[in-house]
Amino acid sequence: MSSLQEKIESDWKDAFKLRDPKKDVLTLIRTELKNKAISDRSGESHSTTLSDDKALDVITKMAKQRRESAVLFKEGNRPDLEKNELFELAIIESYLPVQISDAEINVVVNNVITQIKAESMQDMGKVMGMVMAKLKGKADGGRVQSAVKNALAQK
Repeated sequence: MSSLQEKIESDWKDAFKLRDPKKDVLTLIRTELKNKAISDRSGESHSTTLSDDKALDVITKMAKQRRESAVLFKEGNRPDLEKNELFELAIIESYLPVQISDAEINVVVNNVITQIKAESMQDMGKVMGMVMAKLKGKADGGRVQSAVKNALAQK
């Protein structure tokens, strides 16, 4: 089992024993990870484990969903549901790598632009692909997109 999945499994067991409210969120994470492992497996393999990279993808997607839902609930004047989404988001984000600063994102963006000799907004897709691959899980796509747009607009 991957180390990230092992940590989540261990934390779930501890939360379950302590009757911690975060056990429900950890159950959701475990379920998503197992569903992804099942959908990815092929042939005779009956594994329910994922590599850390794939597990990070699943957890990042879950965090993004909670973030978007919290915004919608806030706009819909539903503070009770917003609070629940933010609670789940906090627990989910605790399993993601620490987010890097905007200055660090700009450095990576500028390095990629120089590396592939990007000169206009037409190169945005190439730049975004390479930057997101380098910053996997360390920066939100929206922040990266904004940095790439700003850097390419200055060209």
